[in-house]
Amino acid sequence: MKISRSFLLLPVLALAASGLSQAAGKINVVTATQDLAALAAEVGGDHISVEAIAKGYQDPHFVEPKPSFLLKLQRADLLAVVGLQLEIGWLPPLVTQSGNSKIQVGAGGYLDISQFCQILEIPTGQVTRAMGDVHPLGNPHYWLDPENGRRIAKAFQNKFSEMRPSDAAYFAQRYADFDQRLAAAEKRWEAAMAPYRGRKVVTYHRSLPNFCERFGLVVVDYIEPRPGIPPTPAHTLEVINTMKRDNIKLILVEPYFDLRTPNSIAQATGGTVAVMLPSVGGVKEVTNYFELFDYDINLLTSAFAKVK
Repeated sequence: MKISRSFLLLPVLALAASGLSQAAGKINVVTATQDLAALAAEVGGDHISVEAIAKGYQDPHFVEPKPSFLLKLQRADLLAVVGLQLEIGWLPPLVTQSGNSKIQVGAGGYLDISQFCQILEIPTGQVTRAMGDVHPLGNPHYWLDPENGRRIAKAFQNKFSEMRPSDAAYFAQRYADFDQRLAAAEKRWEAAMAPYRGRKVVTYHRSLPNFCERFGLVVVDYIEPRPGIPPTPAHTLEVINTMKRDNIKLILVEPYFDLRTPNSIAQATGGTVAVMLPSVGGVKEVTNYFELFDYDINLLTSAFAKVK
């Protein structure tokens, strides 16, 4: 990972940050991603301020470090990370260089959200670079199961209450309201996806196992031959043959990947490509956790209806 020369100015930025005041009485939360920020806001309400570093339209594995990120981290009371090495290529140096003792790994203001969630695709054998960008601790895209969203919200409730015991009842009420709204939304989402349970799909990257398991989709192949490895002509032909053999008509692609290969595969198989959002903020109209699932499920049901 390259660190910009602008980081030579870190001492100056640290001095600037020291003069910035926090909102009175609020917990200043910084999250690695917009998904975590959205869930923190559901529970924290107006008793926290929250900012995300990575935007929802970015690949969270690869985020270009900026000096402005350090200003966020220097002011933070709490840093919440996805974990499972999702941010390993860009966040650890920022945390170290922030000089903020509260948010260092192991400190009370460092919260690894993965410890509270159901994690899929945990490798059982030795992981090597020949396998591509495999996460040795499991797949980090766990927030795409609403049940994990519930667990994340509960983790925030507990942490905020620990940090501000006087506000514990407020955070508990916010969580209970979120939980109730999520339960109602889950029924709506599951009903919409019920006709398509068992349908086979191809995805670009291994971003969707939690979503697909929850809603009954079967991922049979990936555009990438191995995680993080660009598609090759030979593998592309294998995907085309698999889709023809199994009559698969839908390819799901994250918004930050090149569409040329997926489009060529769709053309060769009579299929279609759907750009599915893996994160809040993937498009400007998706601003919270509920809108993320509304968007993706509407996208999928429309796509399945077209490729009967």
